[in-house]
Amino acid sequence: MIKVEALIRPQKLDDVKQALEEIGVKGMTVSEVRGAGKQKGVTHHYRGAEYAVNLLQKIKLEIVATDTEARAIADTIAKAAQTGEIGDGKIFLIPTADVIRIRTGETGDTALE
Repeated sequence: MIKVEALIRPQKLDDVKQALEEIGVKGMTVSEVRGAGKQKGVTHHYRGAEYAVNLLQKIKLEIVATDTEARAIADTIAKAAQTGEIGDGKIFLIPTADVIRIRTGETGDTALE
């Protein structure tokens, strides 16, 4: 199993969700997070004053999938979230040892269904 963890622009969430639904992804965790990478923040002007925002808003998606599905999920997220600009985000593929469904006690791939 692999955990697909993606950091994307907030405005791309609906596009990504729709693309994932089309390939049959049933569940995901979505969190609002803040962070900085190469972009190192932005400068805004408000009422004549300039101020820097060092941590930008991002959306973090977490999906645990079988080894065979994980790459397709990552590719789908990348295509749906891409704008071609700095700040599009990152996708991490993290090995996951096991999963346990709390309600039934099922483990492994059957707990993902």
